[in-house]
Amino acid sequence: MIWLISCLTLTVACLFYVFHLPQRLFPGAPNTRAEYLLERKNAVYENLRDLNFEYKAGKLPDVDYASLKSSLQNEAATLLAEITQLENSPARGIRSPRFGKEQKL
Repeated sequence: MIWLISCLTLTVACLFYVFHLPQRLFPGAPNTRAEYLLERKNAVYENLRDLNFEYKAGKLPDVDYASLKSSLQNEAATLLAEITQLENSPARGIRSPRFGKEQKL
């Protein structure tokens, strides 16, 4: 009987610890569209680097490499076009410092 009570107590304590939400949650600042696009662009470029590495290591056949590379390049072109559109849009107000001319895209 003592084992059963101990197991139930331990189970309740573990569940409380895992699923209990604190009274105050501190969410981060919401991302703007420009920040999202920059993060996505960096992820796509990283995926292209990884794809090239795996292809040169001989892990991918030519057909798969060409297909994946094409889709990633298309996504990168779409992202760059939208970033450029945001940079040149006067309706967006003040430009973010991340979109200055000093940054290479």
